[in-house]
Amino acid sequence: MLVTVLGSSGTYPTPENPASGYLVAAGTTVMLDCGPGTFPALLERGVVPDAIVLSHRHGDHCLDLLPLFNYLRFARTDVRRVPLLAPRGVVERLAAFVGAGADHPFFDVFAPLVIAPGESHRVGDISLEFGAAVHPVPALCIKVTADDVSLVYSGDTGPGGDLAGLSSGSDLLLCEATLQGPPPSDRYPYHLHAVEAGEVALAAGVGRLLVTHVSPTLDPAVSVREAAAKFEGRVDHAVPGMEVQV
Repeated sequence: MLVTVLGSSGTYPTPENPASGYLVAAGTTVMLDCGPGTFPALLERGVVPDAIVLSHRHGDHCLDLLPLFNYLRFARTDVRRVPLLAPRGVVERLAAFVGAGADHPFFDVFAPLVIAPGESHRVGDISLEFGAAVHPVPALCIKVTADDVSLVYSGDTGPGGDLAGLSSGSDLLLCEATLQGPPPSDRYPYHLHAVEAGEVALAAGVGRLLVTHVSPTLDPAVSVREAAAKFEGRVDHAVPGMEVQV
């Protein structure tokens, strides 16, 4: 299984780093999230994913689905009905941007499927499992399994939810670490601090930790150090263009 980081910037893209988006390839190719800036990165690689999974509806995780739609509609007319898996309400919001009624080309290009915690689906050679994330909108963490290896992607989540359980024994945890420093008593409940990403990795016994979704105002090297203070395995920052063999 090969994981390619298209972008990892938390909350908004920067000139150097698109927002959240990752390719997972194991015979079948699945795109996890489609944040701003990830479509050009995808186009640069000449890849059309076999399926797209959106963790939730916040713009930094899904808005480049719209230029991808236009690309598939007008430039890649050989590609149709790409599975689009997302929590409830996500597809309706994206379709509204293009004025998509029931007969709109949006639904020729994509084949939407609403997913929920506790469900599992198979796309070609890849198995997908979904758990509940802790976020102010319906949101999921995602486990991807193929060739007897697995990774878990946290999406956006605060402490709790299904992340640690879903990650148990996984080879790679791609975990959001939006914030730094010790979590204060009045902490924001819908994102993780880097130390908490390390704690989840430790509790789940994962093989390797990639911290991602670091706020663009913060130094990712600090996030890596803070996570590594809790998790003894390998810890890296998910840099755009990085390829990780799982």
